[in-house]
Amino acid sequence: MIIHNQSRSMKKMFFVSALGLVSFSAFSQDALNKAVLDGLRKDKEKSDKGVQDPKASAKAAFWMDRAKTYSDIAAQGSEIDSSAAKTAFEAYKKAAEIDPKKAKDAQKFLTGEDPSLFNAFVKQGAEKYQGKNLAGALEMFQLAQQVNAKDTLASLYGGIAAQQIDKKEEAKAQFEKYAENGGKDPSVFYGLAQLYRAENNFDKAVATLNKGLERSPNNKDLKSEVVNILLASGKEDQAITELTNLTKSDPTNVQNIVNLGILYDNMNSKIGAKIKEVQGKLGSGTTKTAELNKKLEAEKGKIEIYDGEIKRIGGLIKKAPKPDLKRQLADVTAKKKESTDAIVSIQGEIKAAEEAAKGNDNAALEKELAELKGKKTSANNEAIAAYKKVLELDAANYDALYNLGVFYFNEAVELKREVDNMSMTDYQAKGKEVEGRVCGRFKKAKPYFEKAIQVKDEADAKENLATVNNVLEQFSGKGVTCVEE
Repeated sequence: MIIHNQSRSMKKMFFVSALGLVSFSAFSQDALNKAVLDGLRKDKEKSDKGVQDPKASAKAAFWMDRAKTYSDIAAQGSEIDSSAAKTAFEAYKKAAEIDPKKAKDAQKFLTGEDPSLFNAFVKQGAEKYQGKNLAGALEMFQLAQQVNAKDTLASLYGGIAAQQIDKKEEAKAQFEKYAENGGKDPSVFYGLAQLYRAENNFDKAVATLNKGLERSPNNKDLKSEVVNILLASGKEDQAITELTNLTKSDPTNVQNIVNLGILYDNMNSKIGAKIKEVQGKLGSGTTKTAELNKKLEAEKGKIEIYDGEIKRIGGLIKKAPKPDLKRQLADVTAKKKESTDAIVSIQGEIKAAEEAAKGNDNAALEKELAELKGKKTSANNEAIAAYKKVLELDAANYDALYNLGVFYFNEAVELKREVDNMSMTDYQAKGKEVEGRVCGRFKKAKPYFEKAIQVKDEADAKENLATVNNVLEQFSGKGVTCVEE
């Protein structure tokens, strides 16, 4: 299967975004004049006392001044109050409630027409984020979005903060807002897709990646992840189509071609398993019944021969009852008994096969088997072509070398199974020829394992090579000539 470094991509998203937070808040990092801080503290103290003054707190002008005071604190002195932006926000809302004439002025800040309040929220959110107060950071970014619902900055950082404190639903909501508002950062679309993938919402994950590709058409991480998620959701055919397109658009990307080969390799294995399943169903039907009937007729033919021998030997015994003739008669009689028992057993097998075959549509199964064999051949050829293409670009590619070795090794094992299942008659007729092909497949696998080990000293490759060498020695001892096709 394709292995995509998800953790690396996710870290990349947080790393890039964290840099953005640092740069955004950098303007406030210069040393502040002590007099300015002292002034802000005095203004805060005066404003806080005013809240308790019924006359002052009844005037919209007071609340506008309070909002300005706390907005300045957020911008220039967060050490005085790390959530000053929130107090400023509430003060603007209070001013708008008290005096409709002041509402217009307050609304400039509450709707982001004047960006100072929005900037204050994002700045203090960034500071909380950097101070590891992620829940506080999320709150600030959420409030920033109330001020400017069309902004992408606050939703981006809000999504990151939510994700890091494992608030997955909120993280999805924040990233979706980012995308809805025209955000383009591909790492955000990648991260959002991962959230959907984690809950097995594969269709949504792919849709998210495709949305990201609309805004970053050439992003390789997004394209690769589409393939990964299609695979995770069992849509191998679509995954192959997507990956084939990737190899065409980027023909020198070796990893994509390796992955394509692996996909076809996996498909080949799955089709092989399906072929055995269909063959099993056919074997329980007319095919097996026909084979059993042949065996039955052969045993009946033996009975006829044994009856003839028993009659012949019996006649000789009447003329001259020699001990040797009696022994021959006993042997033939015993063999006839064996065949008689075999006939009873075969007849039972035929009945069982006929029962098992009921309900089978053999014509449909034969058609399905032919189609599967065609698909398997195609998958075989595509896998080999992909691996060989990789080796043209990178002769020392371990994955391609090892996988080609495994490919021919597995073909040899399948052919060997065919030999093992042969009857003595079949083996005498074509066993040696098939063994030659088995030997040829193992011989074909050998150099790929050898080269793979030269590239990377892996235990699997070494074990497979040892098995291959052992089998080839056995064939050599039997005088089998390897036939490479």
